[in-house]
Amino acid sequence: MDTIASLFSFITTPVSWVIVQFHTVYGAIFGPDTGWAWGLSIVSLVILIRICLIPLFVKQIKATRAMQTLQPEMKKIQERYKNDKQRQSEEMMKLYKETGTNPLSSCLPILAQSPFFFALYHVLNSIASNDTIGVINENLLQSAQKAHIVGAPLAVKFTDSSSKVEALGASLTDVRVVTAVMIVLMSASQFFTQRQLMTKNVDTTVKTPFMQQQKMLMYVFPVMFAVFGINFPVGVLVYWLTTNVWTMGQQMYVIRNNPTPGSKAQAEYLERLTKHVTQHDKVSKRRDRAIVKAIVAKGRDRNEFERKFINGLSKANLAAQADGTVIKSDTAAAAEAEDGTPTTATGAPKRQQPKRQSKSQRQHGAAGAKAADENEPKTSLTKSDEPEDAKPAAAAKKGGAKPAGGTRSKAQSGQRKGPQRPKSPSKK
Repeated sequence: MDTIASLFSFITTPVSWVIVQFHTVYGAIFGPDTGWAWGLSIVSLVILIRICLIPLFVKQIKATRAMQTLQPEMKKIQERYKNDKQRQSEEMMKLYKETGTNPLSSCLPILAQSPFFFALYHVLNSIASNDTIGVINENLLQSAQKAHIVGAPLAVKFTDSSSKVEALGASLTDVRVVTAVMIVLMSASQFFTQRQLMTKNVDTTVKTPFMQQQKMLMYVFPVMFAVFGINFPVGVLVYWLTTNVWTMGQQMYVIRNNPTPGSKAQAEYLERLTKHVTQHDKVSKRRDRAIVKAIVAKGRDRNEFERKFINGLSKANLAAQADGTVIKSDTAAAAEAEDGTPTTATGAPKRQQPKRQSKSQRQHGAAGAKAADENEPKTSLTKSDEPEDAKPAAAAKKGGAKPAGGTRSKAQSGQRKGPQRPKSPSKK
């Protein structure tokens, strides 16, 4: 144990120092030997570590979304070079390099948190073994051994014997019940966190192997926590349960305010944003403006939820701008001109489209127009309306010759033009 503790001394000493500082504060409130003082010290250690890991968490979110975007391209590479694994790996690395994506970025918070987890594990094991470690001296060691969390000592495990548990002033039944409840809560929080990610924050329009992998992890991680949890001290269970709850709350915040495009969470977010913008006629938050700006920049590449958002703004006479703001798209479009003529956004009269008439209405209108033409008095004579006796005179004046007898210069109504066949003589 001393060898292992010496190997991790570079991290166990800072961790033990942070716990002692928090214990000093909480000990003055709840008493130095109480489970509240030591338990809250561990919880505060988790919160401090997770606050320091927020930049890595943001990078994890970006890396996860970048990997989701690359899944179709990765699938094409796998199918194209399925018989050449070396070429497949080379093309994958080339794709990562071109897009600036690192598959390990999604694991950064867990990897960065691991040293603190192992350090806390060795600190609590040293307390259970009655060994000083880091800045925890004899007095602090005895105080920590007396601390019980809901009847279970801070350093006991589910698998400890009854003699060891009784030596720390507790009963085996209390220890088993407390540790079992904490293991169940720890596994349930892990499952809910992963399920929340799969059901709400995944693009449902793209089916990729990455989604199947995440779905598998949703069931694997809780089982792993349950199996390994029986060998964790109560203090470590407090640590891991706290970090799971923190992760769950942090993820709920991210999913609600910065969802993955095409996911169910984005549909809910844009619905809330549409309601807020239509009520206040503006985008209030900088984060919302960034999302509106990204939607406008997509143009025709918008998904179903984003198109619905833009259409919702249009119905409210609002238009999203390239900088993420919204303006009144047409303050005069809903209003009318003084003479009652609808106007466009430029103020020009709006062109009116004729109403479509039914077949009976069109026939009735045509019949009425024809009747009006027949009843209209004629004010001038056309060439065909001239008197018959005026025609030969006009022709003689113009051409100087009489028209041929028995023939007419113009075909009568109902006859064909050109030479006419002579009528056959009637038989008597």
